[in-house]
Amino acid sequence: MPMILRSSPPSPFGRKVKIAAAILGLADQITIETADPNDANDTLRTQNPLGKIPALIIEDGTVIYDSRVIAEYLNDMAQGEKIIPASGKERFDALCLQALADGIMDAALLQVYEKRMRPEEKWHQPVLDYQADKVSRALAVLESGTMVLHHTPTIGEIALACALGYLDLRFDGGWRAAHPQLVEWLNAFSSAVPAFEKTKVAA
Repeated sequence: MPMILRSSPPSPFGRKVKIAAAILGLADQITIETADPNDANDTLRTQNPLGKIPALIIEDGTVIYDSRVIAEYLNDMAQGEKIIPASGKERFDALCLQALADGIMDAALLQVYEKRMRPEEKWHQPVLDYQADKVSRALAVLESGTMVLHHTPTIGEIALACALGYLDLRFDGGWRAAHPQLVEWLNAFSSAVPAFEKTKVAA
């Protein structure tokens, strides 16, 4: 029985898992099932009590969540040390980049939810500004650094590509003009990792 990934096409965290699985050669062992976190009747809420995606149901029925833990599980299935280095500076560089990229995705999602869940007259601008500032600071730090793309991308690089892809999807790529190094890096990632384009959804 294949593993089942509960996710939704626009989810950047679900996309991160799909790309990780593809890089690790495990994509053909996973069936994707769409989940709706906003639907109280969706079985997602019994699979993950938090009602969040992605969630991975493995062969024995155990459910693994969230995307960071799923990535660890898949990396372990692939005999480890592929997208998550085993130890030392490389490991913590990858994990810290993942944390930063996940934070970008979280902050972007909270902006989307603020506008999606409330009528426009009730949007709370300080909340939107607070989350947008997180994204701006993170992108500025990344742009000012030295961007690396490993032959086998690390989980941090996968997460960053998904974060930038989500900003393209939900914010019309407004980040691109001020971050040419990140644009160049993302183009290189897209060329090196076919799963990035394959998991892209239309705005």
